[in-house]
Amino acid sequence: MVGSAIVKCLQRSTDSHIVTRTRQELDLIDQAAVNAFFEFEKPDQVYLAAAKVGGIYANNTFPAEFIYQNLMVQANVIDAAFRNGVKKLLFLGSSCIYPRSVAQPMAETSLLTDTLEPTNEPYAIAKIAGIKLCESYNRQYGLSHGIDYRSVMPTNLYGPGDNYHPENSHVIPGLIRRFHEAKISQAPKVVIWGTGHPLREFLFVEDMAQASVFVMNLAQSEYERQTQPMLSHINVGFGSDISIKELAQAIRDVVGFSGGLEFDPSKPDGPPRKLMDSSRLNALGWSAKVGLVEGLKMAYKDFLAQLTHSHVN
Repeated sequence: MVGSAIVKCLQRSTDSHIVTRTRQELDLIDQAAVNAFFEFEKPDQVYLAAAKVGGIYANNTFPAEFIYQNLMVQANVIDAAFRNGVKKLLFLGSSCIYPRSVAQPMAETSLLTDTLEPTNEPYAIAKIAGIKLCESYNRQYGLSHGIDYRSVMPTNLYGPGDNYHPENSHVIPGLIRRFHEAKISQAPKVVIWGTGHPLREFLFVEDMAQASVFVMNLAQSEYERQTQPMLSHINVGFGSDISIKELAQAIRDVVGFSGGLEFDPSKPDGPPRKLMDSSRLNALGWSAKVGLVEGLKMAYKDFLAQLTHSHVN
């Protein structure tokens, strides 16, 4: 989702030659294949948006895949980029890198200050490793090889290109699908995991793409003014959050479902709140532009388009 949004953003904003590969064309877990790709293409810049992602159910069910695949993808791409002369790289992480009980909103300085949320710890550990890979290569090779590898930590993303799988999706695409199916079947209600009380922040994926290009193209002196060699990541958030109950009501309205909502408190809520402190990025001159309802309408339109093309399984 975010990778395709970055490609679209780059196509609009630059005349550079953009090189991509699908998962079928290049398995990023295969170190030899990744090295061969970099040796052949010799890119100048790399946006590392590839990852194995999913919601609470997926993270809880496949913890081994989440830590192994993400660690391998990051290590293979970052090292191959360095060995093939890539000077600039942007790594995309996740807000789940922060401790479960961290002060809200979550500042970059909160990293590694406490224990992680158990439901997505394997994924979070992998993303933290990605940040530290970038920092370690910068510290060892920044001066000698002129590399500048940066990390951005998006809040919860949604929008065109999302995964609407009935079990393995994130909350917004999952609810869009559930409300749509309930509308079609004229179900009396939709049941939602948890209490509905947790607060979450959501960022439209095209905003995230623009933020990624913005951070990649910042002058090194500007980036270094807002970061430290061993605390170099930058949060990318919307700036405010909403309860899961309010989110469900908003999606119900966008989809046009007229039935009721029921919450299942026997299912996990995850952390009580996850709001990013994006003041570091705001100080650099970027802020989100797409409001939640506007973004949800575009996401639902995308879901319907995927449904039409029979890509939602």
